[in-house]
Amino acid sequence: MKEIILLKSGEIALKGLNRGSFEDALIRNAKRRLGSLGRWKITKSQSTLYCEPQEDGLDLDEAVERLSKVFGFAALTRAAVVEKSWDAIRAAAIEYLADALPYVNTFKVNARRSDKQFPMNSPEICRELGGALLAAYPHLKVDVNEPEMVVWVEVREKAAYIHARQLPGAGGLPVGTSGKAMLLVSGGIDSPVAGYMMAKRGVEVSAVHFFSPPYTSERAKRKVITLLEKMCAYTGRIKLYVAPFTEIQEQIKEHCPEELFTIVMRRYMMKIAQRIAAQNDCTALITGESLAQVASQTIGAIACTDAVCEMPVLRPVIGMDKEEIVQIARKIDTFETSILPYEDCCTVFTPRHPRTKPKLKFVQYAEEALDEEGLISRSLAGVEEITIQP
Repeated sequence: MKEIILLKSGEIALKGLNRGSFEDALIRNAKRRLGSLGRWKITKSQSTLYCEPQEDGLDLDEAVERLSKVFGFAALTRAAVVEKSWDAIRAAAIEYLADALPYVNTFKVNARRSDKQFPMNSPEICRELGGALLAAYPHLKVDVNEPEMVVWVEVREKAAYIHARQLPGAGGLPVGTSGKAMLLVSGGIDSPVAGYMMAKRGVEVSAVHFFSPPYTSERAKRKVITLLEKMCAYTGRIKLYVAPFTEIQEQIKEHCPEELFTIVMRRYMMKIAQRIAAQNDCTALITGESLAQVASQTIGAIACTDAVCEMPVLRPVIGMDKEEIVQIARKIDTFETSILPYEDCCTVFTPRHPRTKPKLKFVQYAEEALDEEGLISRSLAGVEEITIQP
């Protein structure tokens, strides 16, 4: 029996005249995600994409797993492709669901008939197929309120489709339809979640990591790469830019007041990140800052940090508490990697009593002791570029 994957788009259906470009991006992203699994044909009709294997023996379960992480789909399912006749639908449903119906006690049938030329309407399909399944599996009972299984029949233009294991999709918008942004990724819990959340809104994510050897190790850099590899399952390919930061931190320690170390460091990170972003067609920065979580994330500290930014700074987790962020980190499988105990540059030279309400004029005065352009230029000259693939 021929099987395909049905993919239902969600928010894209509301895009009006722009809908076609969103659907085209969604198809491109889906094809990229399936590329290593063999040849697939993806077509669209109304709010549904049809993903058909073009070779024998392709792994549909793995395909469903990958596609469930592609932003833009509201739901997806494996489905049997059936001739549009009542006899074919009845026989196919009994056969196709033989691996599932014996193991449930209650079910109901839902039908959707977009082809109005089909001689039976939706209630008739539900009634007749429900009776056929009860006859074939006598232990079953119909429960229209809380069934253990919902059997779907969709009668469309080219064929009928039968399925019973509809899964939630990743939601959101196709990656790449909302521009490009640069994620500042430290290796902690918050920044991968921030990148995931912006990718869900259609942003193509690149990343910058600040590396401070010998204070931070190669294991810390490897940890960041591992986090981005996990994010790639949702975001697609990520370009990582590793910027050397040792000299800047040492100069800050030597010339700036201790209570301002973190603020000055964050301002330099933003200055470097936005230059790398501009060089790579990104029009915004993304951070994992959560308001008042640490001293550098108070409103006053964020205002001082933002004062150096010439492009928008997106902070998708700003209003979330730690447990909410952790829940998403667990969902996207970054949490266990994030808590590995490797030092990152944010923990180097941490002040004992950081200023939580810094005054911008005092921060700017402290920075006058630093060779800003020289420090930034030398960091940019040493940037390492790494391409991370899903």
